[in-house]
Amino acid sequence: MTEIQNPKQKIIANPNIVLREEFENKAFLYDPDTGDTFPLNPAGVLIWKHLDGNHTVDALIDKIEQHFDNVPESAMGHIRDFIEALSEKGFVGK
Repeated sequence: MTEIQNPKQKIIANPNIVLREEFENKAFLYDPDTGDTFPLNPAGVLIWKHLDGNHTVDALIDKIEQHFDNVPESAMGHIRDFIEALSEKGFVGK
């Protein structure tokens, strides 16, 4: 499991995972090796698209704040939880 303790830590998506955007507000990640899926909301899609190993958790917060209005102060915790959940499924690394 990739524990996200440091907001300066850079995160990278597993290149085997497929992003499928079905409709404007519906998307999911799919692991063709295991058949696992993970639902995403629009913020999750934005984050996923920036998990390229060049963005830190802090930078992901900045991306969210640039793209969405009224981002709560709790966003950092939600992003950490999101990345932890992806890590538990093997969808990301550090």
